Amino acid sequence: MRNLFHVLTLFPEMVLQGLSPSVIGRACEKNIITLNAVNIRDYTKDRHGKVDDYPYGGGAGMLMQAQPVFDAHRAVTGGRNIRTIYVTPQGSPFTQQMARELAEETELVFLCGHYEGIDERVLEEIVTDFVSIGDYVLTGGELPAMVMIDAIARLIPGVLGNDGSAEEESFYRDLLEYPQYSRPEEWHGRKVPAVLLSGDHRKVAKWRLEEAKQRTARRRPDLYEKYQQKQLLIRLLSRQKRNHIHIMESLDRGNGEIVYSHNGEGTLSVLVYDRNSRTSMAIAADCSFGEKIADCLPGEGRFIVISDLFLKDILAKRHYRVLGEYDQMLYTKKEVLRVKHRDIRCLTMEHFPQVCRLYCPEGGPGIEEGYLRERILAGAMYGAFLEGNLAGFVGVHSEGSLGMLYVEEPFRGQGIALSLESYAVNRMLERGQTPYCHVSAENTESGRLQERLGFYKAEKTFWWLEKVLAK
Repeated sequence: MRNLFHVLTLFPEMVLQGLSPSVIGRACEKNIITLNAVNIRDYTKDRHGKVDDYPYGGGAGMLMQAQPVFDAHRAVTGGRNIRTIYVTPQGSPFTQQMARELAEETELVFLCGHYEGIDERVLEEIVTDFVSIGDYVLTGGELPAMVMIDAIARLIPGVLGNDGSAEEESFYRDLLEYPQYSRPEEWHGRKVPAVLLSGDHRKVAKWRLEEAKQRTARRRPDLYEKYQQKQLLIRLLSRQKRNHIHIMESLDRGNGEIVYSHNGEGTLSVLVYDRNSRTSMAIAADCSFGEKIADCLPGEGRFIVISDLFLKDILAKRHYRVLGEYDQMLYTKKEVLRVKHRDIRCLTMEHFPQVCRLYCPEGGPGIEEGYLRERILAGAMYGAFLEGNLAGFVGVHSEGSLGMLYVEEPFRGQGIALSLESYAVNRMLERGQTPYCHVSAENTESGRLQERLGFYKAEKTFWWLEKVLAK
C-alpha cells in the first residue's frame, strides 16, 4: 500500500462511487492506494444522528458541530499528526505543484464541510491545510475532495501503470497539453495535421512542443511566463552544458523550480529545487553568493548537488554532510544506441525482493528499499532477462540521472551492463531528454563504460550532500 486517503464526510457513498471507477478504482484494487470514506454522522452523540446546530450570533443556515467532527478525526488518526485538509473557498488555491507535494504524504485526511460550514474551534484543532479548488461556493466539500484525490493519486507511482507517465500530460514542462487527434483522419471538414501522419517522431515531438507553447501563451499567460523564465535560465546554463546538464534537465522537465538566480557580468549564481527528489542544485559565483544560496535552501529539501568547493564548506556549517564525490557525464548525441540483449523490459513489484537483495544487502550501500519500490512503481527501472531470469537492472533516479546499474555475478562479462544502459539512454532520447549520470570518482570501471557509450565528462567535480537532521 502506497497511500491512504481518509475522507470525513456526511455522504461517504458519494465519495466512494465517484472515485471507484477508472484508474483510481484499479489502484485501490492493487493496494497501491486505499480510500477510506468515514461518515461523520456515525460519531455524533445525539440519539437522532444530528451533527448540526444554529450558529451563535444568529445568521442563516446551520453549522456542523465540533464534537462529531473531532471524534471522527480521532478515530482515523488515533491522535497521530496526519496532514488534514479542509476544503473551503477560503483556502489556498489547489495547484499541480501542491498535488505533487501532497503525493509525497503516505496518509492524508480530507474534511468535507456542509451547511454553512464547521465550528471554527475544531478547525483550529485538527486542520493543517485550508485548500480551495476555485472562487465559488458548492453545497459540500465532497466534489473538491474528489478532485484533489484524483489529481494527487495519479502522481503516485504505479497508479497510472508502469508504462504511463503523469508528467507527460497537462502541465508537462510547465506547458498545457498539446492538441490530440484520433480516427477518422477527416471529420466535419477538419483534417488531422499532416505531421502527425508522417511517422517522423522528431517532427511530431517538435510540432507538439510548439503547439503546447502557443496554447499556453494564449490560455495561461501566467504559466507561459514561468516557462519562459526557465528557458532563459536553461540558455544561460547551456554555455557550460557539461557542468550544468543536471540543472538544465530538471528545469526542462518541469520538475525544478527556480529559487534564486543572479546573472552578473560573466558570472551566474543559481539555486534550483527539484521537488520530486527533494534535491537542490546550486552553483555560486563566489562565497557571498554561496551564503545567499545557503540562506534560500528550501526547508523540506534533503539533498543538494554542488560543484563549488567553497560552497561545500559553507554547507558543512549548515549541517550538511558529504555523501560522495562524483564525475558528471552526459550523452549529447541524438543517435540511438545498439542494444545487444533484446529481452529488456520494465521491472514490476514481482522483482522488488530480488532487486533489494542485490542492491541493498545488509550493511551495504545506503539506497533505501522504499526508494527502490518507488522507482519500480514509477516504471523507471529496467531489467535484462536471460532465459526468464533477471540478470541485471538499471534505473532513472527521481531527479533525472541514470543509475542503479547492477548485473548478477554469474552473468557478468556478457555485455549486459552495456545493453541495459543503452536501453535506458534510448528511452530517454525518445522523451527528448539528455541522458546524464553521476559516477563515483572511485568507480573507474563505470566511467569507462560511459565513455564507451559516448558520454562526455564534465570539467568540474561534483558533490552530493545530505542535510543532517537534528535528533
